[in-house]
Amino acid sequence: MMAAPARPHAARVRCYAELNDFLPARLRQREFEHTFDGSPAVKDLIESLGVPHPEVDLVLGNGTSVGFDHRVCAGDRIAVYPVFEALDVSPLQHLRPAPLRQPRFALDAHLGRLARSLRFLGFDCTWEPGGPDPDLIARSVAERRTILTRDRELLKHRAVTHGYWLRATDPRRQVLEVVDRFDLRRQARPFTRCSVCNGSLQPADAAE
Repeated sequence: MMAAPARPHAARVRCYAELNDFLPARLRQREFEHTFDGSPAVKDLIESLGVPHPEVDLVLGNGTSVGFDHRVCAGDRIAVYPVFEALDVSPLQHLRPAPLRQPRFALDAHLGRLARSLRFLGFDCTWEPGGPDPDLIARSVAERRTILTRDRELLKHRAVTHGYWLRATDPRRQVLEVVDRFDLRRQARPFTRCSVCNGSLQPADAAE
């Protein structure tokens, strides 16, 4: 006689604040039951819900801060919190390296207009039209840049440490979204950076 298939396990999960943007409407702003097989890492469980790990700064497993490699078991309660780039939550365990207090961005190939606008405001933004994702990820890690993208799957790459999924599709709204999300209003230095090459502008007299 064949053995009955193993029943899936279940944990109680809640995502907070803007992480709800990644969830179906029926799961937002509440605790819900999530079923799974085996004992997955919490990173895998979170991303199976559609939430890219660079958007997450803190996970509590049964009330205790845990890392992305923590194994989820049946009956666990998992609380998932977003990145605190604008807040100092150093007493708590972080899942990523320390927040990048100096804003430096790497934009994917589809965000050229956003790159130019952020450069106009004085922010350091790399952008390569047609550049492959592996190069973008490698540069973001090597130069400690936050990836800005509309591609959720890009942010799920294991090597990505800092990234943000843009909710807006209009470039003008994207600028406001980035400025508000990373608390950049007091750091803007308009017209100090070239919108084309990203280099710093230097004073020049009329003859030059």
